[in-house]
Amino acid sequence: MAVDRLKTIQRHLQHRLESPRPTPNLTSTAVFPSSNSEFRYSLDNKLLTYAQRRFYEENGYIVIPGLIEDGLLDECRDHFVDICHGRVDKGNMVLMKDISLAKTGATGEYLYYKAQDILWDEIFAKYITHPLLLDYVECFTGPNIKAMHTMLINKPPDSGKATSVHPAHQDLHYFPFRPADRIVAAWTAMERVTTRNGCLYVLPGTHKGKLLQHDYPDLENGVNRAFHGIKGYDNHPKIFVEMEKGDTVFFHPLLIHGSGINVTQGFRKAISCHYAASDCDYIDVRGTTQENIAQEVLEITKRRGVELTYQDVWKYRSRLVRGQEISL
Repeated sequence: MAVDRLKTIQRHLQHRLESPRPTPNLTSTAVFPSSNSEFRYSLDNKLLTYAQRRFYEENGYIVIPGLIEDGLLDECRDHFVDICHGRVDKGNMVLMKDISLAKTGATGEYLYYKAQDILWDEIFAKYITHPLLLDYVECFTGPNIKAMHTMLINKPPDSGKATSVHPAHQDLHYFPFRPADRIVAAWTAMERVTTRNGCLYVLPGTHKGKLLQHDYPDLENGVNRAFHGIKGYDNHPKIFVEMEKGDTVFFHPLLIHGSGINVTQGFRKAISCHYAASDCDYIDVRGTTQENIAQEVLEITKRRGVELTYQDVWKYRSRLVRGQEISL
């Protein structure tokens, strides 16, 4: 089914849900000056306070507590588990197995660490198109918004091989579109996330740097597919972003971040989407540090019997969620 959809998209590329609104957890309605030299990474809006904008400007991330309601997160969790156990058709989504757990005979929720390209699924789309979530996204992208990269991330109990580690990386490494400042990630905890079950960590302020070289890390037991990472930041100060269920962290695509091992017997689930302004433009990544990931992705699509460009892959996996479709 996924291959058929890819072929249909390929033929037509050249022609070119509403959820309850929780109350935003804001502490102030402070008025801030219009965007000029003071704010590069966010846009004028009536939702973020001046202090919140300054924090994002300096650190490259911000956590909004209790943004997504429990009922929706529980529905997404149950749907993911049903998909993992084959009780529900996964449709065009991609299920990804943990490389070490696959060797242990693990099945279902204990085997799969990610469902990717979830934006067309009726249940998961309730999160992707959540009105209040998009209100916050608009603070960074502007009013015309495309959902570009969508995932439900499941970190099962580690096998003892540390393959549940996600090395330090920058998300922009994967994206052939710019400008980076009009791209933002929304990452929502579906349960309590801590250092023990592998919460995110961030390197504050690194969003002000450049896109670095990414490769597979030299780890004894390897890492899961496409878990590229950067080297030289092991001793850099980290902030561990422990979160409660429903908390959402928004972060810049150049922010260096990763996650640790899940040493518990439970799971660490999160649902995430990268959004971009629909007037962003695609770029040619050939001859850049991004060429390696582009080649890896295109090799995967070719093995599925489809010839696409890297830009076509991203057009296939994206969706307009607010405003007008422009250039992306």
